[in-house]
Amino acid sequence: MDDSTGTAGAPHTNDPATIRRLMDARGSRWAVVGLTPNPRRAAVGVSLFVRDTLGMEIIPVNLGAQQVHGETGYRRLADVPGEIDVVDCFVNSQKVGAIVDQAIEVGAKAVWLQVGVVDEAAAQRARDAGLDVVMDTCPVIEARR
Repeated sequence: MDDSTGTAGAPHTNDPATIRRLMDARGSRWAVVGLTPNPRRAAVGVSLFVRDTLGMEIIPVNLGAQQVHGETGYRRLADVPGEIDVVDCFVNSQKVGAIVDQAIEVGAKAVWLQVGVVDEAAAQRARDAGLDVVMDTCPVIEARR
């Protein structure tokens, strides 16, 4: 079985009500994994949208623990103080499983895998652990619907 293709079970389908609930939860804390100050990366603009339009707190998580948008950065999810509501993943599909496992370990409430980020096995692990899962879409795209 190939863990990333969904052959281990039914492919994930995003629930519009879950997407709406996550995007309407003003003030929730979104740890944005892969958010660096590099203006060429999609995470920079999407995280500003999440913060400034949706009204969420954003927490940059990147290997250099770099500050982004004036927010303190952290090297890994376990380093983030306090609760995390959503772990927003801007990493490639081959690496996202480890991030999802960290999200489960720290007690996050949801994982959001960005456009092109697909790992069916990781999504299933998150669902089995009680997390909401959104995969292969973006809050900016969903806000337009």
